[in-house]
Amino acid sequence: MSKLKSIPKFRNEDEEREFWANNDSSEYINWKESKPAFFSKLKPTTKTISLRIPEYLLEELRMIANKRDIPYQSLIKVFLKERIDKELNQIA
Repeated sequence: MSKLKSIPKFRNEDEEREFWANNDSSEYINWKESKPAFFSKLKPTTKTISLRIPEYLLEELRMIANKRDIPYQSLIKVFLKERIDKELNQIA
């Protein structure tokens, strides 16, 4: 295998993102020697949205969340994720 190129130093994430979007990583990294990495403490980026739902639906969500002892916003995310996964599996 030919000698790998040195990965440049980046001033910020945008510069790094641009670099990897335009360069082949196999010229810089020997992927055959790579090992899996786990970043269990990373939190996904979130975006705040405004969602209008009927009051009765919100009350039902709060009731279910209370029974599960979790915040109702977390319950909404769980329900959305489950449904999205189901829909995506039907498409595939």
